[in-house]
Amino acid sequence: MAVLQNAEYGVLSIASLDGEPYGVPLNFCVIDGAIYFHCANEGKKLEILLQNNSVSFCSVGAAKIVPDQFATNYESTIVSGKAEEVRGSEKQSALEGIVKKYSSQFFPEGLEYIKANIEAARVYKIVIQSMTGKARK
Repeated sequence: MAVLQNAEYGVLSIASLDGEPYGVPLNFCVIDGAIYFHCANEGKKLEILLQNNSVSFCSVGAAKIVPDQFATNYESTIVSGKAEEVRGSEKQSALEGIVKKYSSQFFPEGLEYIKANIEAARVYKIVIQSMTGKARK
């Protein structure tokens, strides 16, 4: 969970009902053991999530190439779960969590940005069903 919480970004992998895969890097935050991310009110990611809310989410923490060993030191997590749209106070909390994670030094301005743009975004929560981690250090 610590690797997931501290990762800069993650990759959301989804598939349409006809099997078309789609992976997209995302900013995200973790609140109470769930992953939250935002998206626009339209687009391919949203279209697929409305068809099929089963997701995989991969995050990579610290990574360093070790050239003389032909290897990489890394830490990663892979989550499987279901994505569901959130609204109201949960949506507000998730957006605040994203601002805290990525722009904490501008939190007051972030609150104003959320207030002015909250209707332009959808927020999803990934309810974690399973999580694995792997590392080479």
